[in-house]
Amino acid sequence: MLIEQAPYELTVAKKAPLLLAQLNSLTAHHREFCSEYESVVTAQWPNYAVANQLAAVPYLAVSLFKHLSLKSIPDSEVFKTLYSSGTTGNPSKIALDRETAGLQSKTLVKIMQHWLGKERRPMLIIDKPSILDARNSFSARAAGIKGLSFMGRNHCYALNEDMSVNIDAVQQFCSEFAAKPVLVFGFTFMVWQYFVEQLKQSKQRISLPNAILLHSGGWKKLEDRAVDNATFKQAVLEHTDIPKVHNFYGLVEQVGSIFVECEQGHLHCSSYSDVLVRDAETWHPLPLGKEGILQLMSVLPKSYPGHSLLTEDRAVILGEDDCLCGRKGKYFNIKGRLPKVDMRGCSDTFTPTVRERS
Repeated sequence: MLIEQAPYELTVAKKAPLLLAQLNSLTAHHREFCSEYESVVTAQWPNYAVANQLAAVPYLAVSLFKHLSLKSIPDSEVFKTLYSSGTTGNPSKIALDRETAGLQSKTLVKIMQHWLGKERRPMLIIDKPSILDARNSFSARAAGIKGLSFMGRNHCYALNEDMSVNIDAVQQFCSEFAAKPVLVFGFTFMVWQYFVEQLKQSKQRISLPNAILLHSGGWKKLEDRAVDNATFKQAVLEHTDIPKVHNFYGLVEQVGSIFVECEQGHLHCSSYSDVLVRDAETWHPLPLGKEGILQLMSVLPKSYPGHSLLTEDRAVILGEDDCLCGRKGKYFNIKGRLPKVDMRGCSDTFTPTVRERS
């Protein structure tokens, strides 16, 4: 099973047959237990039997989770429900049973331990404490915080309930842990608008020179403000002394299968996931270096048919097994959202005039 492998050590020759076998098994499972999924596969791939390559695995448009109840378990087995973070239209609704939730948590820990080590670090969370108030249903933002909180200890929330910086709590955290390895986590737009910019405007700064910042989602709003990845990292360093900043990409529709940015600035597939890029006109898979629509594949989703998803993002696959960082697997860059697509990502947008979804 791929889940038992280290996250970045399998070459394509070893990974591809194992991944294909598990994806075929998941396709058969979901066709049997999710009638809506079976209907889509039958309609779109009427002669489908089994995939002989990754590109032949059936895929769902991720937006279908906004409109259909796609799950392969009875209601009585739903352990937790996740919601996507779009602020318009219907959110995606993802039903997890205990097995799938456990797999997601186990996989997320294995990936994060590669980047952080196995020792739990003091953790500064760039959000407000009440974000985790809901117990059985989570927004994408809350799910991300809860998932990564397992990697931390001495959790400190950096924001007050009105989204202002709780500078007293943050300074106390820094005075206690600045000399130690620290984990800082927040969604990209939240880190920028409600932390970095507030520190700048109030002419305050903190010092966490041994910290690593992990952040995800929300790039569209930053691009509108002419804030790119390099600008983001430089501003974080100037106002917090945090030297290591890693973006990661992921969807609430495939929690656990995250793609972390390496030291070369590329997003990496783990042993438990893979990506393809498809032409927007023909839907054919594209070669390395060609921009198209990103497809994500994961061995984790068992309670719902989310193992092969066509996203709403544009991407370029840069290579496989040969990144200068030394990690095996495919590596890629996100080029932006598809035009005229409902905004749906992995970070909530906090707007004071809009009631947040718990």
